[in-house]
Amino acid sequence: MSKRFRPSNGTLYALLLAGQTIAASALFMKVFPIFHDVLTHLGERLTLDIADQISITAVAVTLHCCYWIRLGWVTVTVPFKSTLISHLCIFIGRLSFLFGGALFSAVFFRHVPELDVLPTFEQSAVKLSYIALILFGLFCYSLELDRLGKALEPDPL
Repeated sequence: MSKRFRPSNGTLYALLLAGQTIAASALFMKVFPIFHDVLTHLGERLTLDIADQISITAVAVTLHCCYWIRLGWVTVTVPFKSTLISHLCIFIGRLSFLFGGALFSAVFFRHVPELDVLPTFEQSAVKLSYIALILFGLFCYSLELDRLGKALEPDPL
């Protein structure tokens, strides 16, 4: 009888965290030029190519899938304890969400009031859902890094 390979909890955690990190990085790299266009073309309707929309959606869904799988079935596993690494993880997590907050602010507080004509309710609902998917994915990633950072903290003396 042959044994099936079953990855350890630590391996699964590392793979899911790597998946989240790659997805968040890809999201930043894809959304940053769009964010720049929103800021430099206030009030203008900006359109995204369908390929960009699909790739952003796929990356955001991947980010969510890795997060929710990890949260539901895989415990946070750390190979060592370090105050410095703990603080860096928490810092990076909050920094990643800061970018999401800046995107949200640019779209809602700077871009929308400058529009000559507001989009229809259906268009607004789709766009809000799209932004919420991205923003909530970044929020979940920042929570994951906070959990990792807390797990990396050395035990109190």
